[in-house]
Amino acid sequence: MADDIFEPDWSLAPAGWDWAAQDEDGRWFWYGVQPQPSIGGGVWRAPSRAQAFACQADPNPEWYDTLRRRGTAANG
Repeated sequence: MADDIFEPDWSLAPAGWDWAAQDEDGRWFWYGVQPQPSIGGGVWRAPSRAQAFACQADPNPEWYDTLRRRGTAANG
């Protein structure tokens, strides 16, 4: 269930980077712009200069439900 998944610590996010999402392999990334799901699936996409590794968690087959916006608990 997506509501029970681990989320990275927002206090560690770069200033002004208001998005986070988890890829299917478990890697979480911070985003400076709202990312979009990859056409091929399994990952979120944004320009490389607007994406930074946040942390590693367990793989998540429901990765597409992990998009978060700073200050909100619900999907972006």
